[in-house]
Amino acid sequence: MKRRNNYIVFSALAGILAITGDLVSQFVLGTYYPGYDQLKDTVSKLGTSISPISDQLSTLWIIVGVLLIFFGIGIKKEFSEKGGYAKLASGLIMLYGFCEGIGSGAFKADRVANVLTTSGIIHEILGSIGVISILLLPLVMLKVITKNKNPALYRLSRIIFASGLFFILLFLFRFTSGDNFIVIYKELWQRLFILNSYIYLFVIAFQMIKGTIKIRQE
Repeated sequence: MKRRNNYIVFSALAGILAITGDLVSQFVLGTYYPGYDQLKDTVSKLGTSISPISDQLSTLWIIVGVLLIFFGIGIKKEFSEKGGYAKLASGLIMLYGFCEGIGSGAFKADRVANVLTTSGIIHEILGSIGVISILLLPLVMLKVITKNKNPALYRLSRIIFASGLFFILLFLFRFTSGDNFIVIYKELWQRLFILNSYIYLFVIAFQMIKGTIKIRQE
């Protein structure tokens, strides 16, 4: 039991480290890319081959992915009594870590003559899978952490899913033509989606640590 609890705590800390490191690095490293606009340019642009911080960010993304996979395993252990739903929630986080972390780091979103390269296509496919997985996570967590068990987190799950879907729909407007506010500031919606998802992961990680500490005190 002690070994299991230690794993849960360390996996939760790994999740917190991953999301904090990813958010901070995007803003900090972005300042080293001349001409990069935090509100108008996508996060993927920071990791392209022409980016002056490409190698550093790619390495960081891979590390973030590994930490999130570790966190996902902890989710399965923490909520093992929920059976398939816990495994599904764990799988979604691990899939997000693999696709948006390791995948984004390994395959750069490069373009030649404004056309995606093979690496760029793989990057987009993996990124889309990752986004869908983290978007669906709150819906699955509704079955893992029920309303009776934790009403506040249950309500948060519903809010996170609704707001996440809203931000994704706004971000998809980047494929439309026009110079309106939604299209111009496409990166704002992507960053808000990431922040929205990471707040949720942070809350789950915090609850895991809090729950484990409570068990030890009893």
